Amino acid sequence: MDPVVVAPPAASTARRARLAIAVTFAAHGAVFGTFATRIPWIQDRLALSPGLLGAALLTGSIGAILGMPFASRFLHRFGGRRMTRLLMAAWCVAGALPPLAPNLGALVALLLLYGATSGMADVAMNAQAIPVERSIGKSIMSGLHGAWSVGGMAASAVGALLAHAGVDARLHLAAVDAAVLVVALAVTSRLPANTADADSAPPAHFVLPSKPVLLIGLVGFCAIFAESASSDWCAVYLKKVLHTDAGTAASAYTAFAFTMAASRFGADFAVRRFGAVRTVRAGGMVAVLGGLLVATALATGSVIVGFALIGLGIAAAFPLAVAAAGHADPVPSRGITGVATIAYGAGIAAPGIVGGIADIASLPIAFAVVTAATLVIAAGAGRLRA
Repeated sequence: MDPVVVAPPAASTARRARLAIAVTFAAHGAVFGTFATRIPWIQDRLALSPGLLGAALLTGSIGAILGMPFASRFLHRFGGRRMTRLLMAAWCVAGALPPLAPNLGALVALLLLYGATSGMADVAMNAQAIPVERSIGKSIMSGLHGAWSVGGMAASAVGALLAHAGVDARLHLAAVDAAVLVVALAVTSRLPANTADADSAPPAHFVLPSKPVLLIGLVGFCAIFAESASSDWCAVYLKKVLHTDAGTAASAYTAFAFTMAASRFGADFAVRRFGAVRTVRAGGMVAVLGGLLVATALATGSVIVGFALIGLGIAAAFPLAVAAAGHADPVPSRGITGVATIAYGAGIAAPGIVGGIADIASLPIAFAVVTAATLVIAAGAGRLRA
């Protein structure tokens, strides 16, 4: 989706704005990471089968897709800083609500709200990053997504400790998300105002991708599919397949988030040295190896390593697919929007597909399908050639 078109901040404030937007990304990741570690707690409390849990998580992705177009229009009308503050606050509040659900119906409603606020806040903070990047004069988006992963990793580490200690998830999420809310409100006040021109038209709801962008989008789709499947199901996988305790199960997401962050921070250097195609192709093969370790489920340690390798391998694929789409389409924003639309569809599909396959067959079989998606990343990397 097209970001609000705004002028970059003054050079003298760019560094402070960069720090503020990086912390905003980390805060967003922290809310997600906190929730991800307690999904098994919610499943056990409501006695949900893998299929029902997957269907409930699917509503979160649907909420994100439905919310994103509204975020773009809100940003256009009210300005980037104001809406980023408001949407980050809404995301922090909504992130603490799912454990309060007394039944499946309530969980679905709360996850719909969770997804909508997440998606709108995600659009807002990415739009805020654009003028900061322009002012600095070099790419910072990969590092910002790395900051998101660091936030998720730190929050998931806390979640693993609290889950191991048997702390009630309702108390856990309320306390952590309240702390993140305070930080988010403080740092977003330092972002540039970023108001759109009064005469500019609001962004379109949907852009039909061109054929080259569709092919690039397939790589982005598979990357987001593997990411969404791993982040939503890694803790459940260890608990249900290998019968680990809650703390060990939660540590799988910590390992996944750590390698995602490391890969994102190193992606720019790898692209400068080896090029986008080789970087994504090598990452895809690393992810395939990780998927095989997960799907074979030989031991707890090997599965945790497998999720870590999946994170390491797929982290750069989506950002580089977005960049390639910008070059492939005569209108760069149209190409980027096309890939984002395709990839966000993977976020909708992954939880339900994994849960459905787990109900019909097993979770290891479901992650064999995830492994096949990572193989497509490696095979399709040539589409990312500039």
